[in-house]
Amino acid sequence: MSADAVLDWLLDPAQPGVRYLALRDLVGLGADDAKLLAARQAAHRAGPIAEILAQMDPQGYWVRPGGGYNPKYYSGVWSLITLAQLGASLHEDERIARACAYMLEQGLAPGGQFAYNGAPGGTIDCLQGNLCWALGELGVQDERLERACLWMARTVTGEGIAAKEDKKAPERYYAYKCGPGFACGANNGLPCGWGAAKVMLAFSRLPAARRTPPLQRAIEQGIEFLFSVDPASAAYPTSAGQPPNASWWKFGFPVFYITDVLQVVEALAGLGRGGDPRLARALELVRAKQDGQGRWMLEYDYAGKTWGSYGAKKKPSPWVTLRARRALKLAASL
Repeated sequence: MSADAVLDWLLDPAQPGVRYLALRDLVGLGADDAKLLAARQAAHRAGPIAEILAQMDPQGYWVRPGGGYNPKYYSGVWSLITLAQLGASLHEDERIARACAYMLEQGLAPGGQFAYNGAPGGTIDCLQGNLCWALGELGVQDERLERACLWMARTVTGEGIAAKEDKKAPERYYAYKCGPGFACGANNGLPCGWGAAKVMLAFSRLPAARRTPPLQRAIEQGIEFLFSVDPASAAYPTSAGQPPNASWWKFGFPVFYITDVLQVVEALAGLGRGGDPRLARALELVRAKQDGQGRWMLEYDYAGKTWGSYGAKKKPSPWVTLRARRALKLAASL
């Protein structure tokens, strides 16, 4: 396939979800374009967005009430993350607005921490980054989300956050989010590349006008962390010096707390670093994963573990192809 033929494949009306995002992110239709608005409506009425919303309780949760972390990967946390990756919008379906409001009420601690257990101590970078990104993508504009982004930024830089042992401090680190610079208890206290990618992806969607000085300082620190190794190597610190998880090199859809190199490219390109020489090998890796017809395979999936179906593993995937082409376009290297 030529590049135009691959784009035609992504624009097939038989897959309305992919078509909508391709028109928005690859063709570049304006937000008020009638063709784009019709495609957005179609994407919400059929396919995985509609399937996920059909499973939602009228109150705004999936499977069971509460903060929404369990059961993986059907509950509210994962449903909202998936909906955001599918291009869902609260402006298109009131149920999405209800679900976002429910998450802010049930899953967000007063200090701005998204937590697996509803308490500040249940916060962790991958969850914080995923939900800050997802709620923003879904269209949330709420002071509580701003507070969550500020907490996330300050935990990167350490500004005003006490050590986890200082249990009398009004704001401190915890067992999982245990220190500045993406330190994670699940990674033996070392900085976590997976968590960093989620946090930086969330920051990448914020327009420049909303990047306050604390957020900008966190962004600069995060960029340097992601470039502290060659992103193509994914050689970020690991517990007990283990080699990087093989999932780094398996591009997938949807993407939850496990991260791939493509998501690091998405984050850095979204932050304007697509032309940085330090990203060159990662971009080369992304391009090299195309098949002979210019498509990308689904190498990692959650088939049978979450709502929706996103294609066959080890087969050309419109969802992964969309991710790759969008990242390469952001990096101005396609």
